[in-house]
Amino acid sequence: MTRLRVADAAYPIQAILFDKDGTLLDFIYTWGNWSERLLARFSRRLEERGLAPLSMDTDTLWGTRRASDGELAGYDRNGPLATGTLTDLLTVLAWQGYRAGLTWPEAKVLAEECREYADERMLEVKAVRALPGVVKFLDHCRERGIVMAVVTADETAMAVRHLEWLGMTEYFSAIIGTDQVERGKPCPDMVELACRRLNVDVARVAVIGDTNGDMRMARSAGAAVAVGIAGPDADEAAGSGNLPDADAVILSYGELEIVEGES
Repeated sequence: MTRLRVADAAYPIQAILFDKDGTLLDFIYTWGNWSERLLARFSRRLEERGLAPLSMDTDTLWGTRRASDGELAGYDRNGPLATGTLTDLLTVLAWQGYRAGLTWPEAKVLAEECREYADERMLEVKAVRALPGVVKFLDHCRERGIVMAVVTADETAMAVRHLEWLGMTEYFSAIIGTDQVERGKPCPDMVELACRRLNVDVARVAVIGDTNGDMRMARSAGAAVAVGIAGPDADEAAGSGNLPDADAVILSYGELEIVEGES
């Protein structure tokens, strides 16, 4: 029987479901870049209308952290940018426009316009990169016959595009965005849909993600194991509370292994 070994335990699995951003891809490299462009554009458009620019930075607005040099360096794993849908983020942004003096319809239109601008710039620069160890682990899984899928709060088309830029779509039998289900994370819908697409039992599926929404999604669906990837912050992995519903928390993919024949 094939098992996923992690943190002194081995879980029988048939498939692994991965969140995308922060799990397969470097979250800040992609969405930090995107959000900085989006907010700068929105703030500039407010000023062009004779209104005050945004009074909140990304740290306050939707949960990012900056290094001493001002560069984006981290994110709140349970904040709006990390766990929200695109609709959530645009609603937060439109609210800032409304507070600045736009009508609600004007604020919504402006938020969408700025999103389109940020998306276009993303297409130009292709700001995506895989987390360390991801490709090696995906190869390891494929060699051992583990089927894999992506379950992401991102829109499906954008998720596919990001993975295509890195040549990673071939690893996944399904790529499921939040637009394919009625309820997004932390509800179980994406896990359940992925299992139907893969024709596997949810009780034999591992879910790997970087937010507690991923962990709660896995638990509510009845997955075999919910693995949280905490990143380079050792204190976070030791239990800062960001991933309280994880069965195991890892710092890197080097802590995971696919093994055969263990009881």
